[in-house]
Amino acid sequence: MGSAGLSRLHGLFAVYKPPGLKWKHLRDTVELQLLKGLNARKPPAPKQRVRFLLGPMEGSEEKELTLTATSVPSFINHPLVCGPAFTHLKVGVGHRLDAQASGVLVLGVGHGCRLLTDMYNAHLTKDYTVRGLLGKATDDFREDGRLVEKTTYDHVTREKLDRILAVIQGSHQKALVMYSNLDLKTQEAYEMAVRGLIRPMNKSPMLITGIRCLYFAPPEFLLEVQCMHETQKELRKLVHEIGLELKTTAVCSQVRRTRDGFFTLDSALLRTQWDLTNIQDAIRAAAPQVAAELEKSLSPGLDTKQLPSPGWSWDSQGLSSTLGLQRGAGQ
Repeated sequence: MGSAGLSRLHGLFAVYKPPGLKWKHLRDTVELQLLKGLNARKPPAPKQRVRFLLGPMEGSEEKELTLTATSVPSFINHPLVCGPAFTHLKVGVGHRLDAQASGVLVLGVGHGCRLLTDMYNAHLTKDYTVRGLLGKATDDFREDGRLVEKTTYDHVTREKLDRILAVIQGSHQKALVMYSNLDLKTQEAYEMAVRGLIRPMNKSPMLITGIRCLYFAPPEFLLEVQCMHETQKELRKLVHEIGLELKTTAVCSQVRRTRDGFFTLDSALLRTQWDLTNIQDAIRAAAPQVAAELEKSLSPGLDTKQLPSPGWSWDSQGLSSTLGLQRGAGQ
């Protein structure tokens, strides 16, 4: 039964990572639970082997001994003799989350680890909810970091915040076109844009494809960010730099991933569901969508022409590195 269970453990599934848990510990926990499930299966009946046992001869009044052929069970392959049948399982981690962040984390088991590479090469977008707090700045952009400054925020309004977010989204959309190496004058590029398949050709800085404010009640505000090639530290820095643009300061109090490619919160397994049966069911349920989405995203690229240098540079230092803002006239 263990081998049959192992055959259904090839694929991708998503779990919900709680804050405060490192991704390595999460992966090791999932691997341990899977091994416990596989090894908990009832072992097969032991094989029988013929042994010649010494005993008294039947029907003899004298104490004569003889060898009698007897079938006895062989325990050479029993788990109590040779140990558990499964001691290691290959579990891979997709786009990682740091210890403070929470949300959807995609894992791959067995051959599913190859699909994690396909997901990476597809440059799929991810959704986050990022919670900010106006009025203070810390050394690591987190709420519990070392306090370095306090400021007022009475002048900050929802309209000013929305205006900054619109500028950020527009600037990053320009960057997305630049890193995709597409000539937007071609029909192929237009069709890719309509289908939402414009992606960077290679690794790029963080690209924000959508950002909006979900909740604003100073000093707190909540952003929804759709992006790719990001780290959670860059998202916290984004909150800090939005605060600077609003002529105040801000720290990030929460980063939560709500979608990773085609995996959402609805399909993520909670900590109480990290067991063999639930993971097998999750892999089987996700398999058709994984195959369809990866085929669509990794289909042979359309013929495109590389754009000449657009004159739009990405500054790797300073405020514009995250916001994508240009300090030229008109802004």
